[in-house]
Amino acid sequence: MKLRRLVASLAVSSAVLLAGALPTPAAQAQEQATHEQTHEQTRRGGHRPVVFVHGFSGSAAQFDTQARRLTGNGYRIGLIEAHEYDSLFQVNTRAQVYAGLDARIDRLLAKSRADKVDLLAHSLGTTLMQEYLRSSPERAAKVAHYVNLDGASSADQPGGVPTLAVWGEGSAERQVGGAENVRFPEMSHTQVVSSPETFAKFYQFFTGLRPRTADVVEERGSVWLSGRTVLFPSNVGADGTRVEVYRVDPRTGERRSRKPAAAFRIGQDGAWGPFRARGDEHYEFAVVWPASVHHLYFQPFRRSDALVRLLTSRPGEGVSGLMEASERHTNLVINRQKEWWGDQGAAGDSLRVNGLELLNPANAPRTKRAIGIFVYDAGVDGVTDLTAPIPQFFAQPFLTAMDAFLPAKRRPLTVVSTPRGGNGERDVLAVPALPSSGHRISVIFDDYTG
Repeated sequence: MKLRRLVASLAVSSAVLLAGALPTPAAQAQEQATHEQTHEQTRRGGHRPVVFVHGFSGSAAQFDTQARRLTGNGYRIGLIEAHEYDSLFQVNTRAQVYAGLDARIDRLLAKSRADKVDLLAHSLGTTLMQEYLRSSPERAAKVAHYVNLDGASSADQPGGVPTLAVWGEGSAERQVGGAENVRFPEMSHTQVVSSPETFAKFYQFFTGLRPRTADVVEERGSVWLSGRTVLFPSNVGADGTRVEVYRVDPRTGERRSRKPAAAFRIGQDGAWGPFRARGDEHYEFAVVWPASVHHLYFQPFRRSDALVRLLTSRPGEGVSGLMEASERHTNLVINRQKEWWGDQGAAGDSLRVNGLELLNPANAPRTKRAIGIFVYDAGVDGVTDLTAPIPQFFAQPFLTAMDAFLPAKRRPLTVVSTPRGGNGERDVLAVPALPSSGHRISVIFDDYTG
């Protein structure tokens, strides 16, 4: 009897799972209609607008590389946007996030004259977008395709919108019922968003065609750069600051001129640009506060980019306010939209500053999913101690910190990233060793190599 009850129970459970996994006739009809509309849109030589919604402590930065891949495959740069919000929900509510997304979609549809938009979301953003698409038929009707990136599972396709679900490392039981579920078990949580493999999948899902390339294709000559200067992690504009952009010497990070190549006053929306740059040059973006300067250094952009994010904070506030400062040492924040692995040996990452290896199993284990790394002289004692991470940073999602004494006012700091999977290729950025008493420095590496 117990065996029969168990078999019956398993049969019922299987039926429920299958019912959730298989599309209904109505859903199949909607998918077919969307498929036909997509081919018609592609035939006319156009693409639908694309909107990305980030996860916890995220921003448009997670989608920046994918936006450049899209424009390299014919998408218009002005029709690729990110919908940003405060993931702590201290400055906005969910209802306000959704209302803002309504306005964004309507504006993009009017601008493009497209029938619908294509929508992607990551992590916490997938929970929000599943709720958004289910909240009203009118909202779901404006979305042609939805991409659920390593986030919430679902019994069905949210709002009946054709869905692609992409999963990284973790439970293989996660799925979106009725959707195309793709798994990359070797990829970490944010890497799922930024990888070329994910790009190829969602590009074909959006267009019905394979991309010409999944590389970031270099533009010849000039590129146009624009973006937002925002407070991390709220994504509120850094109102009242000034952004100055300088060409710098790639060997030292020193400015090539006293006058900036461009300068912008930042208002409540945080927007700056566009300005004309060169895709093969190195640039410093200086966020000027009344009593200090935050210097941000990027690798050459290679393509025009409208999603450049300058993540900053008010001096003395936020996580960067936990970094001790002095005239004697330099503070660094190092970011990449692909997690740093310090415990995977040859299959992991290397990150060195003037030859000092920062990553190890204690301060950057794979399970930490560290994207942002804070490096400073903890205790202001002139001693480097990498045996353990700094607890107040390590306790935060996606962050870690190391105690490293980097002398100020001496030779430049050369930061070398050797990413996993890059065949030994290195990414190098040099920055001036500015004293942390009046300067903050961020080094932003691309999440791809080559």
